[in-house]
Amino acid sequence: MEMCRLMRFIGMAIAALLFFTPFTSAQSPSPAPAPTSDGVAIDQGIACVLMLVALVLTYIIH
Repeated sequence: MEMCRLMRFIGMAIAALLFFTPFTSAQSPSPAPAPTSDGVAIDQGIACVLMLVALVLTYIIH
């Protein structure tokens, strides 16, 4: 009985693979959207935060 259940499960798994495999390659991936920024604004934001941290640390130390 257990062997029958195992064979049924394997058969269903193979059938599902054979059924869904053709549909996965039928769709071509859409192109990636254009970036909204080139990273300069992010770099400038990080630099500004680091400068403020340096200013606060200098103020606290002195």
